[in-house]
Amino acid sequence: MRTALGLSESATRRVVAAAGQAPSLFNTQPWRFRLAPDRIEIHPDRGRRLIAHDPDDRELRIACGAALFNLRLALHAHGVTPVVTIQPGETPDALAVIRPGPVTVQSRDDAALYAMIERRRTNRQPFLDAPMPEAYRRVLTYAAAVEGADFRTMVTPAERFELRCLVAAADQRQRDDVVCRAELEAWAGDRHGHPDGVPLAAAGPRPESHDLWAYRDLGNGYAHVRPPDGDFEAEPFVVVLSTWMDGPACQVEAGQALQRVLLTATALGLSASFLSQPIEVAEQRRRLRRLLGDGRYPQAVLRLGFGAPVAKTPRRDATDLLLPEPVGAAP
Repeated sequence: MRTALGLSESATRRVVAAAGQAPSLFNTQPWRFRLAPDRIEIHPDRGRRLIAHDPDDRELRIACGAALFNLRLALHAHGVTPVVTIQPGETPDALAVIRPGPVTVQSRDDAALYAMIERRRTNRQPFLDAPMPEAYRRVLTYAAAVEGADFRTMVTPAERFELRCLVAAADQRQRDDVVCRAELEAWAGDRHGHPDGVPLAAAGPRPESHDLWAYRDLGNGYAHVRPPDGDFEAEPFVVVLSTWMDGPACQVEAGQALQRVLLTATALGLSASFLSQPIEVAEQRRRLRRLLGDGRYPQAVLRLGFGAPVAKTPRRDATDLLLPEPVGAAP
């Protein structure tokens, strides 16, 4: 493997592998990295676009932002202080470039988050029907704010009802779309031997008609049959992550905020999954922005709670994530 930023080959592999542990819609892992002596570039892997669920590449950029945050943590843990430029004009197609800055010591909090990268999972199973401690809410709100995002808890019955309706409407829209169904089937279900996608072991139970929230069926009709006592929690803790601005650069930044929240939740012993359907359907995303009522742009909808451990989803090898060297690069 080619090295970058003065790291050894093994250290370079570790930081790239850490970036590749980020979450992405259907675990498509839509990122590539270009290594150079003075920088690491993050590029979208356009061969992994989800043209039906994510036609504007919004969630692709959010996923790349989450990978960028992991890369920041990993580099700093290996002695490189990361300086990030989002969408640098001098590097075609790159969403972000990391260069080394003045040497600093990684904070204790960020070192703890780095240790959570391997432990973080998307948990699509039911959680305990237990309230979220107020102290945890404050910690997660702060984590989002550090990266410039807002962590909005849906508390009132009216807000929760409206959000449930938005999720259900977007979910039904996608179920009725033949291209969406085909795309989901290509990335979820029987994934034996694939280093990506959502295998049955991670799909969660099949949604039922009595569920209050529209959970996505990721099992091609064969998701785990839930036991009689295996219903989802009656009052899930649902939040919306939002930003003041929107656009490609803001979506990359939102991905960094999302990953800091997810790793913080992992450190607190919480599980997390996504209710991302209204982010993916433009009409419902506009309605969700109106529901927020403060002018912010919604970037992610999360369900958080206390859940049992779940299996890790497959990941591509670090070498498969690398772009070739640009023509004329120095040896």
